Amino acid sequence: MTSHAYVDESKARDYLLAATIVDGGSVHRARQEVRRLVLPRQTRVHMKHESDRRRRIILSALAELGLGTTIYSAGGPPARTQIERRRACLARLVADVHDGCDRLVLESDETQDARDRRDLLEITRAAGSQERVSYEHRRAAQEPLLALPDVVAWCWARGGEWRRRAAPLTAGVVDV
Repeated sequence: MTSHAYVDESKARDYLLAATIVDGGSVHRARQEVRRLVLPRQTRVHMKHESDRRRRIILSALAELGLGTTIYSAGGPPARTQIERRRACLARLVADVHDGCDRLVLESDETQDARDRRDLLEITRAAGSQERVSYEHRRAAQEPLLALPDVVAWCWARGGEWRRRAAPLTAGVVDV
């Protein structure tokens, strides 16, 4: 069975890259559940734009899916740029998932998509997984499952109550 990793970032404090692994056989059901959380006149679930009440509802509903999101945290020396931090997180993500994941879906950001493609080509080659792991950029409105890493990354970056509430969705934290 294959699995897919859905990837989003948070730059609120430290650089965070969140990756939610979804078993290929569960993708359809998970998409349906996330779509049910999208309100009329919304194109997607996005924690930044939700009320606290809605955030709690979203977290509870997503916890029912039983999926885990790994947070890759790249704090480190202030001299490291966001680009270097993202690349380091992507490299660690690929190293962690290259044996059990065949597809990475990253939230599209036109300012970094081309660089991501270059970096991921090099990273997957170095990991020996360029034949096994494909990657693509999608807009969150096109791929509902990008809400999963968005929710966890947002909560983790906020800390406090939100981090505690996201604990059931968090598979682990990796310092990069």
